[in-house]
Amino acid sequence: MKKEVKHVDLLSIKDPKFLKDLSYKELDVLSGDIASFLVDITSKNGGHLSSNLGVVDATIALCRVFDFSKDKIIFDVGHQCYTYKLLTGRDIRTIRLANGISGFQKKEESPYDHYEAGHSSTSVSAALGMAVARDLKHEHYQVISFIGDSSITNGLSLEAINNTQGLNNHKYIIVLNDNDMSISKAVGGFSHVLRNISVSDFYRRSKHLFTRMMSHTRFTRAIYRSVCRFKNWTKKVMMKTTMLDSLGFSMVGPIDGHDIKAMEKAFIQARKNDKSTLIVLKTIKGKGYKYAEEDKEGKWHGVPSFNKETGEFYNASNISWSEYFSSLIAKRMNNDASTVTITPGTGYGSGITSLFKQFPDRMFDVGIAEEHALVFASGLSTSGLHPVICIYSTFLQRAYDELSHDLARMNLDATILVDRAGLVGLDGETHQGLYDEAYLSSIPNVTITMPSNTHEASLLFNESFLHHGPFVIRFPRETILKSTDTYSLEYGKWRKVLDGKDKVIISLGPIIHELKNALLDNKIDASLYNALYIKPLDEEALKDVMSFKKVIIYDPYSTVKGLTEIVSNYLINHGYKGEVISKAVPDVFVKQGTIKEQRNRYHLLVKDIINL
Repeated sequence: MKKEVKHVDLLSIKDPKFLKDLSYKELDVLSGDIASFLVDITSKNGGHLSSNLGVVDATIALCRVFDFSKDKIIFDVGHQCYTYKLLTGRDIRTIRLANGISGFQKKEESPYDHYEAGHSSTSVSAALGMAVARDLKHEHYQVISFIGDSSITNGLSLEAINNTQGLNNHKYIIVLNDNDMSISKAVGGFSHVLRNISVSDFYRRSKHLFTRMMSHTRFTRAIYRSVCRFKNWTKKVMMKTTMLDSLGFSMVGPIDGHDIKAMEKAFIQARKNDKSTLIVLKTIKGKGYKYAEEDKEGKWHGVPSFNKETGEFYNASNISWSEYFSSLIAKRMNNDASTVTITPGTGYGSGITSLFKQFPDRMFDVGIAEEHALVFASGLSTSGLHPVICIYSTFLQRAYDELSHDLARMNLDATILVDRAGLVGLDGETHQGLYDEAYLSSIPNVTITMPSNTHEASLLFNESFLHHGPFVIRFPRETILKSTDTYSLEYGKWRKVLDGKDKVIISLGPIIHELKNALLDNKIDASLYNALYIKPLDEEALKDVMSFKKVIIYDPYSTVKGLTEIVSNYLINHGYKGEVISKAVPDVFVKQGTIKEQRNRYHLLVKDIINL
């Protein structure tokens, strides 16, 4: 009779030490239980599902080999840390909720979290920095960068890897989670043998002993040099050399990223090795949940709440701003062969995956490389094409220099669709789209706009092709408001929505419609301007604004450094003597919660505005 394997109470876990007492059969059961738990929690709270399901086994193996109360691990992007959070004693039932735990590593949340990130490709640089600091302070612990293959191809990761050669006496470990994305592999069975023995205990001890023995006389040193040349020649002939070989890394793998025992062996080797080591794991993204495993588009990478039995997303029938702009792009590309579209690895989120089949030669996914996306766009634009760049607000900030130097400075035409502008809710500080109004307004030649409905979105999109240089259209992460309006818009002009006498409110974006209805319902005699052009400012409209004794500037899609400060400065500089009230998100990093909870936190609901 087979012995029944006991299940671990996932809610009672305090730290990872218990893992060392489990058999491999028990670990496999634990892995399955964790995967099911992740699906259940994410179906309610939303979050990053596929990426976390793919690394459950790897996280268990890492926590068995390393002591992360001392050793330091950095999860690149941070979105692969759900299992790690569970194993280090946190209640992930509250993940991404207001006052709950973060969906990313958070230093203030736990001593097991050693770094924070929400954008990709920072882990290698940070790991190298930690390794250098450790050695300068004469401390002793391991530093691990856990990174996905798309992130390791980003320029920032490559810069850090290149710098490692100059600092190769500061050892750290890179664990590369390869789920069938592009990475150069060694060819042939013998090459794998050579890679594995290069970090084995026997090889390492033998090498050190041989080096000491052969360092005593001129004759033995000459023999040593000859042996090294022969070894390097043999390695070159028998193995495919990669860039990381040349930069001084020991390499292990590929290893089955779902074989805990095999991963443990590799991690132990890397821990004992005296130089930086790259371990390649082959994993299945979405492992353990059918819909996520079969996903080839990225639908299950980051998800809203869903029905875990059917795989249906709740509220999926609503049309997002991203999807609407995708339809505008398709129409434009059908009618204009000079239009091309670029996305930095966010094609599914931007709603444009279907366009890659329609226009395979004019759609470009450059991967997680925002800086390259903007310079690539400048090359296309200066050569007579018109690039449309689909990018999240939080990721655009990584390409500020390129937008300024390579697009705006030459006043090159480009349409920049800034998705997820404003508060984004449950992803928290790292993903808020609140800061682009401020930093984009500092760049000459850039037009900045924000539509409030489909009609304005279509008009602004068409306007962006009329040679205005870099033309930014911001839109939030919410359902789009359809419109049957037929009014026209003039470049750089605001739209007066209500004409009242007591005060004037300047606002923008979809909230303008809720604000208008609230003013009418409450019989408040106020003028209301839709400032859909943030830059250039509509100075003609502002002359009318200066005739009021009270001006309220309401922008829940930006910090106080955006539209509210821009308009306030204009009024002050032009001698306005009345009362100015600015209502926007404070100059802070906004913690997670629903968008409504976040607006309520800063008194930015419409009900907070109408009676000011």
